[in-house]
Amino acid sequence: MSGAHPSGAHLSGPVDGTGALDGPGDGGGLTDGLEARLPSDASPRVRRVVGLVDTDSFAKWGAHLLSSAPADWDLELRTVATPRSASPEQLRSAFRGLDGRLAHLHRDPPAPKDVDAVVEELRRDPPDAVLVSLIGPVAELVIDEVHRRIPDRPVLVSGLPGISFPSKWKGIFFRARADLFVLHSHREVRAYEEMARDGGVEPHFALATLPFARGAGGVGSAGATVRDSVVFAAQPSVPFERADRALVVRWLVGTARAHPEWRVVIKTRAAAGEHQTHREEHPYPDLVPADAPTNLVVESGPMAEHLDRAVALVTISSTAVLEAAARGVPALTLTDFGIGRHLINEVFVGSGLEGDAVDLVDGRFGVVRPEWMRDNYFHPASEDDWQHRLVELMARRDAGNLMDRAPARRSRGGPLRRAWERKNALGAADRSPLGLVALGIGAPIRGAKRLARRVRALVDPPEPVVVAAPTSQRAGTRAAVPAPGAAAGTAARPAAAAAADARSERPGHREQELVAGRDAG
Repeated sequence: MSGAHPSGAHLSGPVDGTGALDGPGDGGGLTDGLEARLPSDASPRVRRVVGLVDTDSFAKWGAHLLSSAPADWDLELRTVATPRSASPEQLRSAFRGLDGRLAHLHRDPPAPKDVDAVVEELRRDPPDAVLVSLIGPVAELVIDEVHRRIPDRPVLVSGLPGISFPSKWKGIFFRARADLFVLHSHREVRAYEEMARDGGVEPHFALATLPFARGAGGVGSAGATVRDSVVFAAQPSVPFERADRALVVRWLVGTARAHPEWRVVIKTRAAAGEHQTHREEHPYPDLVPADAPTNLVVESGPMAEHLDRAVALVTISSTAVLEAAARGVPALTLTDFGIGRHLINEVFVGSGLEGDAVDLVDGRFGVVRPEWMRDNYFHPASEDDWQHRLVELMARRDAGNLMDRAPARRSRGGPLRRAWERKNALGAADRSPLGLVALGIGAPIRGAKRLARRVRALVDPPEPVVVAAPTSQRAGTRAAVPAPGAAAGTAARPAAAAAADARSERPGHREQELVAGRDAG
């Protein structure tokens, strides 16, 4: 198994430019006292790290995390061709604000390459480490291919973009063989460690400040920009139902009418025809009524540019709310549909940002509470340990002591099973004959299993998911009545629909199936 420290542990000695440790380790350092440092008369080794990205959110997260690596590391970034690969315009938006080593990507994003071509490049010229910033099934595929095809393999780092609380078994399952799994808050690390142990996976989590939870740092020209916008950060699958999303649009229309001095911006993550990390069944632009006020607009582009003009940020649970809080922009996380795992908004309980549609239309927004911040994404940078942990793992690789981690998948089956997993991960991007054979055999089996699960759910219904009541900004009290225009029982209705999602987060045999769904892992 990997020799990575348990999450939160730091190296016992300072790290020098070679990636070795000064002084003795603490038992979790280089094994048997073996040092991987270069001879004293050699030049310090420059570490080379390659990032792999695919979808819009993974591209943004991966590029910005890589950009925060030590200044003397040599960085590269490549786009992997998958069914949901970001468009060039999405990549240009995702790569805005990178450091000098990657800044050119904003102007000229890399063209997607298929998995085999990318892995072959890594095999011919292995870097010290690879950041696997890919959706779950593709991440698992790439990690497996690197293990199988590259004898002197690089250190494999993975993680999840944005808010990852509550913990998700799929996230762990797909990335169990990575040497390091990056998370972004102390609370997330604790939750993932507990879930990993419950699922029989050795914890391998490290802490990094979420790149978007840093201050603006001079990005944009906020000081010279007129602040005139209330920005709604849209999400592709939260809330999921069309009626709920139409209701959100109705609230935004009401806000625009009540505040003609504001631009109310529905900020989308993709233009028509572009893919996203999560599938969007009911795009917000399609739900805007023809008689909407002219100060209600739909726009895309980098979130940072929208926050430069924002008087407030509104969302259900988008990571953009952390970007806003980092800049000191007031924010509101709408709780009209309740508070629960399926809404990804449990983490905001006690943050000071929770509110409802009445708050939105009234123009009442929240400010993040200091007591919430340290455990939730705004810890001091000195508590980050992902770079230290990665340096140690690269030193282990230098010394020939990098151990392979066990997969969470109980059985990989053989060539046909791998072909099935590959076909599920890559879809039409996989053109292998064996993939077509596996699809012909596996698709009917998968359909039968899905039908069996539906029948079982009818015979033995799952326990209802508890959805907490909405919360408002008004004196910190619970909303006593539904928001204007909300149907009775709106908050409780998503509970039944969320039951299956909650069950899927428990470790178990179901997660060994690569079944396409809203959650890309």
